[in-house]
Amino acid sequence: MAIEKQAFGVARRLARRRSAPALHPDGLICPGVLDVPGTGAADAAPWGVPFLDRTGRYDAAVRWSRALGLPAGRPDGLGLAVRVEDAGGPGVPLDLLMTSSGTGRLGRHVPLPRRDALAGPYSTLLSYRTGGRERVVAAFPVRTGHRRVPGDPDALRRALDLAPVRLALCAAAPDEPWRPFATLTVRAPRPQGEPSAPAFDPYLHALAGLRPTHRLHGLRAAAYSGSRHGRHAMLTAPHEPAGHEPAEQGQMPRRRGRPGS
Repeated sequence: MAIEKQAFGVARRLARRRSAPALHPDGLICPGVLDVPGTGAADAAPWGVPFLDRTGRYDAAVRWSRALGLPAGRPDGLGLAVRVEDAGGPGVPLDLLMTSSGTGRLGRHVPLPRRDALAGPYSTLLSYRTGGRERVVAAFPVRTGHRRVPGDPDALRRALDLAPVRLALCAAAPDEPWRPFATLTVRAPRPQGEPSAPAFDPYLHALAGLRPTHRLHGLRAAAYSGSRHGRHAMLTAPHEPAGHEPAEQGQMPRRRGRPGS
């Protein structure tokens, strides 16, 4: 519990000072489409998850970002956050938060800084309960030719203006090969301007049969909660002088309902 309080407090302070998420403070919001072929038509083994086993096409919001917000041109952990609308039915979204990583049994759990947004996969780092097994979810860029896309928002915008980016979404347990379950097509931001970023939360927006495991659950949920509180602190307490932390700083809110709520 003590380490969860620390994670909550650190994330809240960072988010409050930035008026942005504690990590991945700057990003590019893009529209996307997620196509799930399902397992019936391909006569493939079912996943045991309705969302993965049935054929479907879903609107998506995609946020590409840099974890530490380092200057463009320097390697950084690249983030790929995906909100799949109505994945669990009308008004029930699915959030997948992925970070540039490796593909091996250990590498898929470790952030890997990159310059090129299409140079390698993005993974959830932590495992998901997928049907009856624990699997990591990952997105593999589908490269065309020698296209290189620097992993900063301005360069990504220019690249997406020329052509959409496609990624194959896959899942695998440590003893399995990567198995695709969907294709994500990311398009350029709309000309009228970028919408505000959704409040991505993989715990709050998970599906039955497809949700993060409880490993490090409390720590990660505390960090997300602290980041959300920090982002809204300036709105809820505009009268406080700069640098002043409210009395409840570092205290986690009481949990009610699902983790992260």
